[in-house]
Amino acid sequence: MQKAFFSISRLLPEKECCIAGNLLHQLVKLNYFRQPKRIKESDFLKLLKYSKHSFLAQSQVQPSFSAFYRAGDPILIYFDSLSVLSVLRQPVKMGVSGLCVDGNPAGFLESKSTSCTRIFTNLSGSCVSDPALNAASYYRDFSVLKVPINDTIAESMKVRISPIGPPGAPYMEDNVCNNAVSEVIYEIEFNGTYGIQSVSVQFKVTSISGSSGFSLQQQHFTLRFWTRMLPHTLPRSGNPGYITGAPLLIANDSAVQHMSILQSEGDGSCSQFLRHTVRFGSNTRTGCKLRLTQMEESNCSYIQLKLYKAFQGMNQAEDLAIIGSARSTQEEEWVTILIQNCSVQIKNCSSCCMIPVTLDIQILWTKMGLLSNPQAQIVGVRYFYQCQPLKSLSTGMVPLTTVVTFTDMTEWPEPPRGLPKVHWKLPFDFFFPFKMVLSIERSYRDDLTAYFVVILILSSILCF
Repeated sequence: MQKAFFSISRLLPEKECCIAGNLLHQLVKLNYFRQPKRIKESDFLKLLKYSKHSFLAQSQVQPSFSAFYRAGDPILIYFDSLSVLSVLRQPVKMGVSGLCVDGNPAGFLESKSTSCTRIFTNLSGSCVSDPALNAASYYRDFSVLKVPINDTIAESMKVRISPIGPPGAPYMEDNVCNNAVSEVIYEIEFNGTYGIQSVSVQFKVTSISGSSGFSLQQQHFTLRFWTRMLPHTLPRSGNPGYITGAPLLIANDSAVQHMSILQSEGDGSCSQFLRHTVRFGSNTRTGCKLRLTQMEESNCSYIQLKLYKAFQGMNQAEDLAIIGSARSTQEEEWVTILIQNCSVQIKNCSSCCMIPVTLDIQILWTKMGLLSNPQAQIVGVRYFYQCQPLKSLSTGMVPLTTVVTFTDMTEWPEPPRGLPKVHWKLPFDFFFPFKMVLSIERSYRDDLTAYFVVILILSSILCF
């Protein structure tokens, strides 16, 4: 620092050199730590009074939650027996190996599917003790909270998980682990800021062979969020008639929603939570493949129910809006959907398992009102299921197809009068030139006659 100061002092006058030196001193004070002083024994007692060391653990700050769930927030669960608050987990795969990581929290309104692989080195022990293979561990002994809670958790804020056809506990038999969970599907109903209303869970189980030193099991986990949408929450599809390209409106139990059909994933399989919206006037065809397990293939009624539910979605549609501004309270603005399922098509085959493979949605529509401002409205709709025997299909994957067709039934009015007739009409004074010539000739003849008469009179006078 002295070298820098001396170099400045050589270039600047004495007064300016003093100012530059003070400025440099201030910069050093602002940008560098102070040099420590030498500590003497007598200084220890004086300096120790400034110490703030403590051997007590820092108090843990309790997390604070908002009054309602927001998109992406972790879903809170509560264990009654332990009085412990936790979050709902959705396992995901880690790295290239794809092994399951159970610590991933499930996000509110984040409908998605994940899959991962589990390795068991001791299948006989893991079959009974590992909670990942036991269906009961995914719904028993805990409940989901409707909304995040900071204070005491009341019973009214807890939502019990309802299992749909829960399987039994896993067990070992002949070196095979039976009833092992292979797929978990949560369906969560929510209602805006009022939070979660209901939770259901479905399972698929399989058998794991433990003949080798270790066993592999792939598991699938799905979260699906849905809501009972009120009529005023959906935008109109026209006023009153449908607009081309607007979504079709369907109703079920006073709940209005958009008509949707199957949509495929990137690998061609049927998506479990994404569906394609049907739009007015757009003929559509979609296809995908639905996976069936060996246990499901032996139960015909279960397969039929599963395929019908896949075609129809979460809620089976009962009525279709005739116009784009239909209200659920006005029955005359809705038309009943006609359904023809597989039971009607079975002929001379009492032992056949007929399953739906194609859904043909046939929609009839027409134009109404003034010709200058026509309004499109629907006059009829039919769900026609084309079915095949299960034995004629390849096992494992069932190809499903959905076809939507719009047929125009418009009846145009008759024209108000017949075709126009041709009326020939010559231009005004078309014969004027001819009239002029004729008039001149007539006047000339009259003059000649007069002259001739005068000559005759004069000649007669002169003769006599």
